[in-house]
Amino acid sequence: MQTAINYDTLIKMLSGAAELIIKNRDELGKLDSAIGDGDHGVTMERAMTIVSTKAKQNKSGDISSMMDEIGWDLLNCDGGATGPLYGSLFLGMAEATKGKSELDGLALAGMLDGGLKSIMQQSKAKIGDKTMLDALIPAVEAAQKAAADKQDIGKILSSAVEAARKGSDYTATIPARFGRAKFQGERTIGHADPGSVSTTLFFQGLLNGYTAAG
Repeated sequence: MQTAINYDTLIKMLSGAAELIIKNRDELGKLDSAIGDGDHGVTMERAMTIVSTKAKQNKSGDISSMMDEIGWDLLNCDGGATGPLYGSLFLGMAEATKGKSELDGLALAGMLDGGLKSIMQQSKAKIGDKTMLDALIPAVEAAQKAAADKQDIGKILSSAVEAARKGSDYTATIPARFGRAKFQGERTIGHADPGSVSTTLFFQGLLNGYTAAG
């Protein structure tokens, strides 16, 4: 039962997230083709390649510095809203981890919350709008609750994954109210929001990487 993660473990977690999303690129593209322009898989692959590459290349040993570098590179990534959203996520996580050489459960949840708050400063979307926030908000809340209950890192991450998945599944039952998909309205019912699916994969990948790190 681990109660904290260090810099090297976090690198493996980010690599796990990037790997899982890239593996599911084609599926994400198909989901987006149903209610959007079909490029979500490609843009997520581009973004996650940056995450994986920069995480492995950064030798600073400083969590906040590494997250900050990834965030700024993502902001400059081509591909619609994906770059700015994930850039904001990482910059928020960087701010939340300043001065920390390792992350216990509360710090990990705080990092995720910092990322969420950063995104919410950039986006007006909320739960029920059929966006990535339908998965991200519940995931972060679940992580915070598990951390407050003094659960170990694995439980915190698995709680976030489960909440993200439930939130993503929920998006298939509602019409889109935000972004390009909103113009299709009721026709989007029956299709999960691609951004919520990739967000769920992100959390699952973090858990995969953590588990692989031992």
